[in-house]
Amino acid sequence: MGKVTGFLEIDRQEQKYQPASDRIRHYREFVLPLPQAEVERQAMRCMDCGIPFCHGPTGCPVHNQIPDWNDLIQAGDWQEASRNLHSTNNFPEFTGRICPAPCEEACTLNLENVPVAIKTIEQAIADKAWEAGWVVPEASPHRTGKRVAVVGSGPAGMAAAQQLARAGHEVHVFEREPKAGGLLRYGIPDFKMEKHHIDRRVVQMQAEGVHFHYGVDIGRNAKLQTLINDHDAVLLATGAERPREAGLPGSDLKGVQFAMPYLVQQNRRLGGEPVREEPVLAYGKHVVVIGGGDTASDCVGTAFRQGAIRVTQLDIRPMPPAREDKLRIWPYWPTKFRTSSSQAEGAEREFSAATLGIIGEKGRVTHVQCARVDESRRPISGTEFLIRADLVMIAIGFAGPLLDTYVAEMGDGLKLDKRTNVAANTDDYRTSVDKLFAAGDGRRGQSLVVWAIREGRQAARAIDEALMGASTLPR
Repeated sequence: MGKVTGFLEIDRQEQKYQPASDRIRHYREFVLPLPQAEVERQAMRCMDCGIPFCHGPTGCPVHNQIPDWNDLIQAGDWQEASRNLHSTNNFPEFTGRICPAPCEEACTLNLENVPVAIKTIEQAIADKAWEAGWVVPEASPHRTGKRVAVVGSGPAGMAAAQQLARAGHEVHVFEREPKAGGLLRYGIPDFKMEKHHIDRRVVQMQAEGVHFHYGVDIGRNAKLQTLINDHDAVLLATGAERPREAGLPGSDLKGVQFAMPYLVQQNRRLGGEPVREEPVLAYGKHVVVIGGGDTASDCVGTAFRQGAIRVTQLDIRPMPPAREDKLRIWPYWPTKFRTSSSQAEGAEREFSAATLGIIGEKGRVTHVQCARVDESRRPISGTEFLIRADLVMIAIGFAGPLLDTYVAEMGDGLKLDKRTNVAANTDDYRTSVDKLFAAGDGRRGQSLVVWAIREGRQAARAIDEALMGASTLPR
């Protein structure tokens, strides 16, 4: 490294946020980027640590070569850093914004709770690359004559499609929605990632030869078997969209709904797409969000921007410790107390809180009935309490792909695993159906965007190898 003592001399700095009182008044991104000179200083903090856990299996799923591009940044060679970063990650501007940064938890400096600001640096590289015009189409100079269909245009589908097109294949992406992006566009709020980041990647991919087909819902208004018959290979990258059932009494009351349709509706509204369902808005309401994950947090931030009076988030898990035991956990992802940007906007958080049921009057929700739980997450008698609620969001995760689509069409021919995900391994990503592959959340279950990108890239290599006998695509 160019500054081997940088970690001793330079304090950790990362991007700051607009004040909560300002940012809840709009839906735009609210991160305040560091100046370029400060980003370069932060890159100097990367140690010559010998074994860089940040890009190993415990750190970065796509194996970003983090020490390498940190060294390039501190030397001022941003363009080469961009080339390096893009060699392992098709969409670093996505992950630089929404990845929870397991790389930072695996950083050697995290043993002292001051890891390198890897996520901040990654976003800065990606944004600089676009600003400087370094991100250009990379069309293949040769064509293989093979046709590949990709079902779904989320992060796994987009990554796979781009890699396959660059290998020279004719790639067709079939997307149910009017625009590409999947969860990135319709699930993640604009205040975390504005959608023009997706749009310009689509333009790049189209210039590389990827064909996008919108409004095609495979298994409903189009047949998966037809795709298999018409293409040399088909990749399923549809994500895990089926919400877990809470099984709560009163969940049929008006004002109670799953989290994702709420987020999708708001993203359609901001994107200028028609909202055909009854509007669900938090203005002037007491909102309760059931669940402690990222989707729940996105509901919290959206509710505040819509004008909620009060937002309460329920988490059945106990409040975690402020710090993890480094010697026992590092470099793995720790369970510790975290506050998301949305939670910091004023959410009231209840831990060790089980939802017993939802109470209403005249068919509409009025309260959520809760109780404290013991170490086994069983309700403790005598600890029941009520929370006022005009709107309740259920955000307790996703169980797998929708079953009334291609899964129903293929019947027993398409094997599912015991969690009802499409069964395929990570060696060749093949399903039980000939010529059919699967990757992303629809195969592994709900996970991070960075894992979807990794699986899309690996599945692309597996398909290329199956079609051509060998592949030069990276794994």
